[in-house]
Amino acid sequence: MSTEPSPIEPTPTAPAAHRTDWHAPRWLQAVLLASLGTLGPFSIDTYLPAFAGIARSLGATPVEMQQTLSAYLLGFALMNLFHGALSDALGRRPVVLAGVAMFTLTSLGCALTDHIGWLIALRALQGMSTGAGMVVSRAVIRDVYPPDQAQKMMSQVTIFFGIAPAIAPLVGGWLFVHLDWRAVFFFLTLVGCAIWLGVWRSLPETLAPDRRQPLSVRSLWQGYRELGSDRRFWLLALASGVPFNGMFLYVLGAPSFLGELLGLQPAQFFWFFVSTIVGIMVGATVSGRMAGRIEPRRQIRMGFLIMLLASLLNIAGTLLLPLHPLWAFPPILLFSLGWAVLVPVVTLMVLDLSPERRGMASSLQATVGSLANALVAGVVTPLVMHSALALSLTSAGLMAIGLLAWVWHRRLLRRDPRPSTHPAA
Repeated sequence: MSTEPSPIEPTPTAPAAHRTDWHAPRWLQAVLLASLGTLGPFSIDTYLPAFAGIARSLGATPVEMQQTLSAYLLGFALMNLFHGALSDALGRRPVVLAGVAMFTLTSLGCALTDHIGWLIALRALQGMSTGAGMVVSRAVIRDVYPPDQAQKMMSQVTIFFGIAPAIAPLVGGWLFVHLDWRAVFFFLTLVGCAIWLGVWRSLPETLAPDRRQPLSVRSLWQGYRELGSDRRFWLLALASGVPFNGMFLYVLGAPSFLGELLGLQPAQFFWFFVSTIVGIMVGATVSGRMAGRIEPRRQIRMGFLIMLLASLLNIAGTLLLPLHPLWAFPPILLFSLGWAVLVPVVTLMVLDLSPERRGMASSLQATVGSLANALVAGVVTPLVMHSALALSLTSAGLMAIGLLAWVWHRRLLRRDPRPSTHPAA
């Protein structure tokens, strides 16, 4: 990754008069954007190890503790629909700064509260704020860079995105054991302050005033209607969002998959998460190196072929071999690698479906992904997590949904080749 400061140049769809400079190394840009994108999941995984301590301290029931998570996820999903549209109207920078500021204040409130009701309410507000970073950071990348460079940056962000789920529980668990549960939220407050200062000092406004959309109910409705009626959007959103759950399924079912089926001790779970993260990081690195060298649609096809191979190996290993981590983990690693190869390209294609409303496109894509994750977490995983064969078949099925969506998208383009700013479309 380059360490030279890189100027922000307008993409071919941006007015030439709007030019700003981002005086930071490329890797630091990726870290800041990745921090914005991972703030939501990071704030979930960090406080989960402190569940029992929070319940004892506040006298909360298991149902009330579950509501602290459900309220967060509900707020996150609800506001995902609006963060991007707001950034299309008001600019990227004010929406991100407001979102991170609210996250920081609500984290501090969570650390200071003495009542479970207030904790639930604050977590709902926290969820409503964190989506701003994830949604808007994607739009920022495409505002700034032409397709090849945007793919490289998106790949770098994906690398950092893969690290956060591994670090968050370790940090949260250490803080809870050595201090107490309030320290977890004080830590999130400091994280929010650091990200806010980073955005305030380093992130320029990337959306020119003459490219902003009117902030009115009529304008928003028109934008949502146009994008929501575009079959290409739904097919691309399914192609990127659903296959992710082919590996996320194993993460959600880790206690049963690793503990019951593979017979591992909790201390040994670490190796499974490491293998998954390595797959994401390697795949994202490969995706970045492919940018500008091969056609994006070939790269997407390659990603799906890797996931298909991983799925077949996973099913065959489950049927023919006794369960063992040595051959249970590699197919999942390979699957995550294939997903990381294709997702930066597909994400950029979604954003380029509506160059004038990239924030809204990012919002809707995030909402589709969140709904798919919620369905798999709440309905699918509990049904299959006690059987290795059911897990492998379900994982393959989720990948197949994404693959079929991509094939349908390609056929649709052959019949209706509408113009796009992305060369893969």
